[in-house]
Amino acid sequence: MRRRTVSIGDLDELVEVGRKSTGRGTESSASSNSSDSHTEFAFELPRGYVDQNGAKHRAGRMRLATARDELRPLIDLRVKENPAYLSVVLLSQVITELGGISDVHAGVVEQMYATDIAFLQDFYRRINSEGHTRAGVACPSCGSTFDVDLAGGRLGE
Repeated sequence: MRRRTVSIGDLDELVEVGRKSTGRGTESSASSNSSDSHTEFAFELPRGYVDQNGAKHRAGRMRLATARDELRPLIDLRVKENPAYLSVVLLSQVITELGGISDVHAGVVEQMYATDIAFLQDFYRRINSEGHTRAGVACPSCGSTFDVDLAGGRLGE
């Protein structure tokens, strides 16, 4: 089996060929067909990103990932040099806003606290594999079960 290096241009071309062969349009037209599909989720970081001016940003939004989002980091040179960088690149692609920051890029994600990165990785996994941000939990004292929304809020809310 021969390995082939794929460029971003090749990836764009493959995505376009796939759209044409399946008869599917762009992401925006696909998501507009289903008015009840939830594709973006709000979250609140445990600690918050502190920008260069000292402002703290905790509230944000993350969209569902596409196959392209998961493939693109695999051809990123930073990920090839350091596979641990994959989550930084992936998160930077799916976070649509963070506080007053609308352009969330890898440099922003790099500067986040480890606690917030762990939270975002779990949040990403939940919304992309389970389709929601709720988790079933049990009270350690009485054993009763209930759902908790992991998207944010303060403890005890």
